[in-house]
Amino acid sequence: MNAPFYKFGLFGDEMSLVVAFILGIGFGFALERAGFGSARKLTAQFYFTDLAVFKVMFTAIVTAMLGLFYLSWAGFVDVSLVFVNPTYLLPQLVGGLILGVGFVVGGYCPGTSLVGIATGRLDAIVFAVGVAVGILVFGEMYSYLANFMTVTSMGKVTLAQQIGVRTGVVVFGVVVMALLGFWGAGVVERKMAAKGAAA
Repeated sequence: MNAPFYKFGLFGDEMSLVVAFILGIGFGFALERAGFGSARKLTAQFYFTDLAVFKVMFTAIVTAMLGLFYLSWAGFVDVSLVFVNPTYLLPQLVGGLILGVGFVVGGYCPGTSLVGIATGRLDAIVFAVGVAVGILVFGEMYSYLANFMTVTSMGKVTLAQQIGVRTGVVVFGVVVMALLGFWGAGVVERKMAAKGAAA
């Protein structure tokens, strides 16, 4: 067993920050090259005219999932050491809704706003300031929200555990869902392009 590298002592806390910085720069570069530093590109998915965000993010999820699954199967990664966020169903649903509304209204998510800032986009700067203000307000109100933040606690669970099937079944299902999603996205984009041309 060789990975996760940090858990097996390949590098310490200081080096982990360097690794995170390098990976972050690489991720930001990839986002910008994909056009995700532009609010127009990002919001086009909500109008179903350009579903590149859906395709890229779903591809990233499937790639990471398959990588972990097969590296674990090969004995290279100990998935029991991979961090899994605890699930608090209701607070996370509410948080996801707030983030989604902010994405639609502002045209960015927190990560892509930083990509936009790196390329000098003023709307991304305004959005990032809004994120910072929101974090500050949330921090100041946390004592009033603390009880809500821990309701519907489910602990560290996976989808396979919740529905009582083997991990491979979930992996296969997600891959099939991704393939159908990519096909459906292509159909929708073509229909919207034809509709726009006709208009």
